Amino acid sequence: MSTALDRQSQQPPQSPRPTDEKPGPRRSARSLTDLVFRVRELSIGGALALLIFGTWLANPGFLDDQGVKDLLLNSAILVLLATGQSVVVLTRNIDLSVGSVVGLTAFACGSFVSGTQHSAATVLLLGTGLGVLCGVLSGLLVSFGRVPALVVTLGMLYVIQGTGHVWAHGRQINAANVPEGVLRLGSGSVLGVPYLPLISALVLAATAYYLRTYRSGRELYAIGSNPEAARLAGIPIRRRVLGAYAFSGAVAGFAGALWLARFGTVVADAANGWELTVVSAVVVGGVAITGGVGTVWGAALGALLLTTIGSALVVLKVNPFWEQAITGALLLAAISTDRVVRSRTTEALRKRSRQ
Repeated sequence: MSTALDRQSQQPPQSPRPTDEKPGPRRSARSLTDLVFRVRELSIGGALALLIFGTWLANPGFLDDQGVKDLLLNSAILVLLATGQSVVVLTRNIDLSVGSVVGLTAFACGSFVSGTQHSAATVLLLGTGLGVLCGVLSGLLVSFGRVPALVVTLGMLYVIQGTGHVWAHGRQINAANVPEGVLRLGSGSVLGVPYLPLISALVLAATAYYLRTYRSGRELYAIGSNPEAARLAGIPIRRRVLGAYAFSGAVAGFAGALWLARFGTVVADAANGWELTVVSAVVVGGVAITGGVGTVWGAALGALLLTTIGSALVVLKVNPFWEQAITGALLLAAISTDRVVRSRTTEALRKRSRQ
C-alpha cells in the first residue's frame, strides 16, 4: 500500500490540458489587433495636429476665437453622422442614405415648426423619429430581406431624395419662420463652447461606452469579424443589424434637426453628396470597411481631419476642387492600409500560434 502511494508521489505532475493554453493566444491576438489600430488613431491625431499647426503658421487667424468656433460647428454634424455610420460598418454593412436622411428631416422639421413656437426638444424628437423610420426600412431589407446593403441604401438614397423634391417643389424653409428657441440651439454656447459640438461629443461618448461595455455592443464586432462564427455562437445577427441601421437612421435624423438649428434656412437636398464624406471619415478613422475593427473615437478623428482639411483649403485660398480630390485619395489610402495591416496582423498571429 505504501509502495503504491510512494510511486504516485514520485510521478511527474501532469501537463495542463490543451484548453488551458487557449486564453493566452486569444489575449495575444486581441492585444496585437488593439495595438495596431490604436497606433492608427494616434497617427490620425498627429496628422490633424500638424495640419492645424501648419495652417496656423500660414494664417494665424485660423485659430482665433471665431475660427475655432467655426471649426467645431462645421465638424459637429459630420462627427455625428460618422458615429452612426461606424456602428453599421462594424457589422460589415454600409449606409449610403445618411445624407439624404439629413436633408429630408431638416426640411420636414422646418416645415413642421415654421411659423410656430415649438421647442427645440420637439424638433429633435421629430427629426430622430423620422430618421429611425428610414433606418428601420433599410435595416429590414438588409437583415431580414437579405438584400445587399449597398443596393438597399443606394436605393433608399434616391427614394428619400425623390420624396423630398416632390414634397418641397423648390420651396425652402427661411430662418425668419423658425422659432427662436430652435435657432438658439444652433448658435448658442456654454462657457464659450457652442452647443452643437457638445451634443456631438455626448452622443459619441455614449456610443463608445455602449460598444465597449454592453454585450450587444460587443456582438456587433463579432458579427463584422466573422458572421458565420457569430451565428454559431447564438448571436441574433438579424436583430443586431436591424438595430445598427435604426441607430444610424436615428443619428442622421437627429443631425437633420441640428442642421435646421444651425443654418435656419434649409432646402430638401441639404447635405446632398455627404455620403462619400461620411464613409471616408469612418474608414480614414480606422473602422475597417470589412467590419469588426475600429472605434467611434477613430471615426470622429477622421471626421475632424476631413473638416479641417476643408477649412484649411478655404483659409489658404486653394481651389475647393482639391477637397474632394484629397477626400477620395484618403479613402483609397485608408482602404489599402487596412488591407495591408490586416494581412500582416493575420500572419503575425499565425506565427505566434505556432510557437
